Amino acid sequence: MISYWPYHQAVVRAEGRYIKIFGPGGAVVPAERCAQMDVLLDAGNFTTPRILRQSSQSDVIVFSAMPGPTLNELGRVEAAVCDEAFARAWEKWSRAWVAELNGSHGPAARGVLDSLPLRSAEWEAAKVCRRVDDWLQHNENVPELSSQRAVLRAAVEHVAMNLIRTAPDPVVWAHGDLYDKQIIVPDGDIPPGLLDFDSTARHEAARDLAGLDVHLELHLRNNRMTPARYLTAHTQVLAVAEELRVSPVRFDAYSDAIWLRLALSPLPGRFSLAIGVLAERAERS
Repeated sequence: MISYWPYHQAVVRAEGRYIKIFGPGGAVVPAERCAQMDVLLDAGNFTTPRILRQSSQSDVIVFSAMPGPTLNELGRVEAAVCDEAFARAWEKWSRAWVAELNGSHGPAARGVLDSLPLRSAEWEAAKVCRRVDDWLQHNENVPELSSQRAVLRAAVEHVAMNLIRTAPDPVVWAHGDLYDKQIIVPDGDIPPGLLDFDSTARHEAARDLAGLDVHLELHLRNNRMTPARYLTAHTQVLAVAEELRVSPVRFDAYSDAIWLRLALSPLPGRFSLAIGVLAERAERS
């Protein structure tokens, strides 16, 4: 079992393939997104898994496995890879990401891009507010969480305002759920691989890069990545943001939003860690 969201989705790894299980009819849009990515990412900057089978009930998709480790696997403290190889892997991703987002699209790819959902800053702010509201409603009768409820109410107001108070960057193709487990870096000249296009959309470039960067800091703070390797990867993300002309204030606004979403996780210690990071970020700014 790779991941499991109760009543929503599960991913199971089997020999040579990955099995993604949805609720009834839930595989329709993900399968459509994968087909669209075959057109949109046809420049060869990235490789994507193939759909091997889709159930007639549209609730299961079977994907091909892709060669190579993820950036997450390479960055773990216990990973048997040298720092130089780790740096080369991140450089490979960064070159491919810049080439993909700066590249030109033909008519077919442009048609796909234009058909993707538009995720504005207002949409992102509303989504964060809905998630916080759901958390507050679910925990409204738990006396022990009264202080956490107050902290969340203040945090969500700050995060939502930061998302909408400054001018947005131009929208581009966005993966929508980019972090280091979604990026595969094989050896040699094979392009890096990308996984999971369920959330792909048109969004500000800051959204993907901030998501990737926040997860790197989460690994560091949880002692799953060394400071040296965190700095290597973090520097690559910031270099990509600069090359793509991502506004620093937009990058920071999306980073805050992602940290707030992480605070809502039921994992032990996640709330205090994420809220603490948000407090540190607010003090620095």
